Amino acid sequence: MNATIELTNASAASWTPDIQDCRLWINKALQEISSEKNYTISLRFVSTDESSQLNSEYRGKYRATNVLSFPTNFTTEVLAGLDTIPLGDIVICPQIVSEEAELQSKLLKAHWAHLMIHGVLHLSGFDHESDAAAAQMESYEINTLEKLGFPNPYLIG
Repeated sequence: MNATIELTNASAASWTPDIQDCRLWINKALQEISSEKNYTISLRFVSTDESSQLNSEYRGKYRATNVLSFPTNFTTEVLAGLDTIPLGDIVICPQIVSEEAELQSKLLKAHWAHLMIHGVLHLSGFDHESDAAAAQMESYEINTLEKLGFPNPYLIG
């Protein structure tokens, strides 16, 4: 299993993780859910304006947010013919991530890893719409972060 990451940084952030960290975090999340296929994921870092616009258009929420996930919706017939499966797009707003990390007393890199893993899980079909689904998703997040040497994000802040 391997994920190819297509990274676009359209933000003016002073710090964002490098492609190697992004690749490590994304692949570790996919390993945690026992995914054995090869994927392509588009990763885009955006300004608060772009985040707000996307959040408004796709979720009806009129504010910038930390992470948005847009899974691909290809049919099984289309996917069957592909060697590498396009999993979808993860959009992260560095300014919001930085503000949250500071507000919640979290290490910036750890918060980035958490949100990227969160985005990958959404692309893989996980959600937090019910208590049971949220508990399952959080368990994958916590286990993946632990394997990467990061603390449980739900016990900090």
